[in-house]
Amino acid sequence: MSEGSQLPPGSICDIIVLIVISRTPARKKPGPPATGKGTPILVRLQPDLLKALDSWAEPNHISRPEAIRRLVELGLKSKK
Repeated sequence: MSEGSQLPPGSICDIIVLIVISRTPARKKPGPPATGKGTPILVRLQPDLLKALDSWAEPNHISRPEAIRRLVELGLKSKK
């Protein structure tokens, strides 16, 4: 190389290109894992009853569905 064709130090840089392929994981369903047992049901509650349910569930640190299951069990046991 001739003196005029030399590049000053630091004028050459390496370019590294990183391509990341994003794999979106399958979305998890909220709540506990499905057991495959039981029949799902839809329950409509009026606002006052829903508020009472939430008031009962909160100090017990349980979800609404779990609160409904426990209250149904308690109600059925009390009938015996």
